[in-house]
Amino acid sequence: MAGKWMGSLSEAMRGLSLAAQTCRTVPVRTAPLISRRSMATESPISKPLSNITRSVTEEWQPITSVPVTIHSFPSLEPRALESYSAKHLYLPLRRDILHLAVVFEGDNTRQGTAQAKTRWEVAGSHRKVRPQKGSGNARVGSKQSPIRRGGGKSHGPRNRDFGTKLNRKVYDLAWRTALSYRYRRGELIVTEDGLDLPLPEDFLQQAQDGLLTRELEDAFIQKYVGEMLGAMQWGKADGRTTFITGEERTNLFTSLDVAGEEGTALELEDVDVKDLLETGRIVIERSALKEMIKQHRSDLVTSIAMPNKVMKEKTLASPLYPFPHEVSEA
Repeated sequence: MAGKWMGSLSEAMRGLSLAAQTCRTVPVRTAPLISRRSMATESPISKPLSNITRSVTEEWQPITSVPVTIHSFPSLEPRALESYSAKHLYLPLRRDILHLAVVFEGDNTRQGTAQAKTRWEVAGSHRKVRPQKGSGNARVGSKQSPIRRGGGKSHGPRNRDFGTKLNRKVYDLAWRTALSYRYRRGELIVTEDGLDLPLPEDFLQQAQDGLLTRELEDAFIQKYVGEMLGAMQWGKADGRTTFITGEERTNLFTSLDVAGEEGTALELEDVDVKDLLETGRIVIERSALKEMIKQHRSDLVTSIAMPNKVMKEKTLASPLYPFPHEVSEA
């Protein structure tokens, strides 16, 4: 037993002596390591660190203007290139503001004319139908009672105004946010003034001569508009198209009234934020776009009270602000 105990003690002392020694140097592995990463994920080692951090040290310059191509219709050939402020057509998407604007427009377009008659508005005598006691029947009041057939309505709808309020600056911001959303997605097509739908000359001549019935005219226009917008990928299969003009165009508005499933045509004064978001794309005249932006930019200008005048000054330091100062008499 003593020999066995001495052997265990000697092994323990030997372990302590090895732990007290200094760490031995590990030989450096000179063979190249096998990398499992692809070439696309590897960064070049020879690239200096100064080039990596150079973009951080440079001064950040935000986008101040965006280009807009003016097309001809229906050939869509580019005619001109214009610059618009980024505050007009390059705003970030704000779903909350768009939701507020759409709800605001829907509330203010509700008629609120539903009205039910109360027991005091139903025609007839208001005397008590039977005595309170002694008849053996349930007690009842006049025939205008809400519990009787033909009586009044309890807590029915009344004539009211469903309109709500929204800050004008928020509403104008929603307009430009909707335009920016369309511009970012490439769904805002700006055309020259005079946007109209060209119809075949022989068809117009036959229609003027009275050789076609109303049914034949509608069938031809529906097929013609469907094939033209389908070839341009603007039809029903691609989300429909909204055409916005400064004033009513006879051929365009009449044709889209007949072929309403392919798209819709609106004058500038009839357009809402919801109309800018419903269909697949927006085709708008150049002058209509400028007027739309001009009417909805109250959050970009500030009014300064002056004697007999109210001057609006721009608050954005944009070198390409497309609209000048406005001065109007108070």
